[in-house]
Parts: sequence; structure tokens; C-alpha cells
Amino acid sequence: MLSVLIPTCNHERALVPTLSTLVPGAADGLVRDVTIVDGGSTDATPEVADLAGCHFVRGGGLRGDRLDEAARAAKGPWLLFLEPGVALDEGWQREVRSLLDALERQGSADRRAAVFRYGLDGFGGKVRLAEMLADVAGLLTGLPRTEQGLLIHKRFYEKLGGYRPLPAMEDADLIRRIGRRRIVALRARALAPTGQPTGAGGGARAALRAGLLMLRVPPHLVARLYG
Repeated sequence: MLSVLIPTCNHERALVPTLSTLVPGAADGLVRDVTIVDGGSTDATPEVADLAGCHFVRGGGLRGDRLDEAARAAKGPWLLFLEPGVALDEGWQREVRSLLDALERQGSADRRAAVFRYGLDGFGGKVRLAEMLADVAGLLTGLPRTEQGLLIHKRFYEKLGGYRPLPAMEDADLIRRIGRRRIVALRARALAPTGQPTGAGGGARAALRAGLLMLRVPPHLVARLYG
């Protein structure tokens, strides 16, 4: 039913908790296959994918191009895009199955998409504050975070044109084309890892990108600024 696609590049450690969280979905038949869409890992990412029984696709070029090619080749009618390192709440598969069944019954599978609720895999006041700030940013921009994943019917994905070959912001660009009103917010959380280092200036660039999106600058124009 679900084809899961995970973009990687040297994510051998981050990949393990994400794949582990998919096991219950595979056990009850919800997850049909998992594809690791790799951007040229030099660590043990291919070996981790092989041990987990994943389909491993290595490619170059832009992340959006790689994801789009893998999505169009996926065998399942539903696509689930997940970031490496993200762990889904226990019981996520039951809520997702219920949603997909409802959308199929209503005939709206090719008009709706879904994201998980954002969370951080940690404890303490700073973690909860970071979650609150992420919620506020999502309300202002109308854009969920990449870590929240994206659940979308393949037919709807293809109708929208899929991921575009952008140097950045390809996820935001796709979300904008889906439209805020057509995105269902699931109760189950996607827990992002805490304490990940960022590159020099990464925080400032991310803040500036978020500010531009809040001003309703189209994601593909924001991406050009950072191309």
C-alpha cells in the first residue's frame, strides 16, 4: 500500500531509527517497500539499507531530481517521504491506514495529502520550546517542516508535477503546490533527532529563508537565492 522513500547521504546512523519505526507498518502489510534514495554516501549507508531489505538507489544531481525519479518508479499507490533520523510515534500505522481507507472511500485520495505532527526526540524545557517555535513558524508560513514527512497518493503527486529540480526548498515548493487546505494533519508525531550540528551560517540562512516564506515569496524564488 505504501512505498516509503528516504533521501540519504552519509546517514548510516540516522537511518537505523527511521527504518526501525517502519517495522510495525511492514509487519501488518501497510508498508509495501522502502527505497533509500542516496546522493553518494561514502559511509555504511548502503550496507544498512541492504541489511534492512530496502531498495537502494544511488544517483547524482539535485535531491529533487533523485526523489522524483524514485517516486515515479515506486510500486505502491501511496508515497511516504521521510527524512533519515525521524522516528514515528508508536501506533502510527493504525492512524495512517484509517486515513487512507477514509480517503479512498470518499474518492478524495487524489486531492488530499497528509503530514505527521512535529516533535523532537528529547526531554526538557528547551526541547518543548523548540517544538512550540516550530509550530508558530508553521502557522505563519503555512508550511510543515520536512521532518514531518509527506504522505501523498502517487496519482496526486504526478498530477502536481512532483518534485522540481531546485537547488533548495524543493519540499516547500511541493507543499505550496499541494495547498495548505488540502493537507491533513495527523495526530501521530514524527520525532526529529535533537542536537544535530549545522554548518557555518546555517541557522542564519534558515531564519532568512523562513522570513521570506512568511512574506509569501514563492519557494522556487527563495531557492534561487541560495542556488
